[in-house]
Amino acid sequence: MEHNVQPLSFSKTPINILMADDDDDDRGFFQRALKAIPISTQFNEVIDGEKLITYLRSDINELPTILFLDCNMPRKSGIECLLEMQLDERLKLIPVIIYSTSMHEDIANLFYRTGAYYYIKKTNLTDLEFVLNKVLTMILEKTFSRPERANFIMNLSASKNATSNNHLC
Repeated sequence: MEHNVQPLSFSKTPINILMADDDDDDRGFFQRALKAIPISTQFNEVIDGEKLITYLRSDINELPTILFLDCNMPRKSGIECLLEMQLDERLKLIPVIIYSTSMHEDIANLFYRTGAYYYIKKTNLTDLEFVLNKVLTMILEKTFSRPERANFIMNLSASKNATSNNHLC
């Protein structure tokens, strides 16, 4: 599947990305996709939910611009992390995108009600590059916002098929 990716030169300041995922391969795959897009990023990672909350509550200079959060992690699940973040005035301001291999409407509804911005199903490298380019471009253009529930699940096939109920953004 091919996607057109336009080069961007909005800002020299990298977008600060944090990823919480217990799978080494998934984190590596995500990093490969980030390197393939023409947007400057700073990437940090944590390997479980407890480490995520500890990292966010540590004395870091700057909170991440965006958090990509896996649903199923040891020690604290994605939903437990998101619920805990929503109780913290500082942490609840971080936009969260759920990034998971599973895709269930009930789970998506729970994440949406809990404040997540988007839900992305783990996919192939080309599709991931396209989605990341789209999300990061919206951040740079300051057009990134939480959608209505009908547009919460990012679905690449929807961008090519206008009859689908799920939209890319």
